[in-house]
Amino acid sequence: MRRTRWLSHLLLVVACFFVMVPVLFAVIKATQTDSAVLTPSLVPGGELLTNVHAVWVKARLGVFIRNSLFVALLVTVGKTLTALFAGLGLVYFSFRGKSVVFVLILLTLLLPTEVLIVPLFDLIAQRPPAGWVAFWSWLRDPVKVFLTPLPHGLGWSNTFLALTIPFFASATGVFLFRQHFMSIPRELADAAKMDGAGPLRFLWRILIPMSANTIGALAVIQFVYVWDQYLWPRVIIRREDLQMVQVGLNLIIGTGEGVQWGYVMAGALLTILPPLLVFMLLQEQFMRGFALSQSK
Repeated sequence: MRRTRWLSHLLLVVACFFVMVPVLFAVIKATQTDSAVLTPSLVPGGELLTNVHAVWVKARLGVFIRNSLFVALLVTVGKTLTALFAGLGLVYFSFRGKSVVFVLILLTLLLPTEVLIVPLFDLIAQRPPAGWVAFWSWLRDPVKVFLTPLPHGLGWSNTFLALTIPFFASATGVFLFRQHFMSIPRELADAAKMDGAGPLRFLWRILIPMSANTIGALAVIQFVYVWDQYLWPRVIIRREDLQMVQVGLNLIIGTGEGVQWGYVMAGALLTILPPLLVFMLLQEQFMRGFALSQSK
């Protein structure tokens, strides 16, 4: 029995080592000089602080990380709130077509971001109408509504609104909270209603404290998802001071006469720290949030 356990632990250690090889390689190369980075040498150097300072200040990685932190935290909070309200409505409110609404929400999971990016870009980037007359004239014509794209948009390009508002809705979050709320005894809602608690008070005082694990799991997923975004910020944001961190790393690689890979490796190490920290803080809630048991 003990021999089997040691063998299992050895296999896990070897697997973790192979998973960590790219990170270890980046750590070693981030400590080397520019002349040593392109060599096969894996001997750590003493240029880590120099490379970190250069990429943080000269390459403006600090600005990109600040932007990504702001957007990721805002989207995480916004998605959690909208998913909470949607789950509350789908479980504790009765209305016609509730099952159809839930199915339509789940169908959005079948549409990847790459499919939605063109119509989303048109909606976000085009200028808003000068008045409501032009919009209502388009809306009143069924032929234009179904065959002609909307000629007006929100005019949010090169703003943080374009990076946050379109991602406040989350079918994954709605599904998680709906399933979690359905596992909570209905008697709690009836008792809260008898005590005079409204839906929002019931949500704040009872459902949210009982949903800490699900909230933590969704927060980790959404934070990492927003932090790793590249395509949408690259398309909708043209101002460098508003770019996200993944685009910022690409800008570091594409600037200058030659790529300074020591800076790039140091920047890559810095960019993995925030999501790693979020996961470490919410690790317990993340694991319990996806536990297939009634004890979560």
